[in-house]
Amino acid sequence: METYTLLRQFADSWMMLFIFAFFIGVVIYVIFGNRQKYRDTADVIFRHDDKPLSDEDKDR
Repeated sequence: METYTLLRQFADSWMMLFIFAFFIGVVIYVIFGNRQKYRDTADVIFRHDDKPLSDEDKDR
């Protein structure tokens, strides 16, 4: 069997399965993994809010 044919068959079967499993793992990690880190990053803009904006500040 030629090397190209062997590598092509490997890439078409097992490597595609590995890449798909890796993709699903990344998606699951992004959705469920370490939410606190992402929540803290998302709330950065609200850290030093002491009070809501007044009507005068909204016009500026």
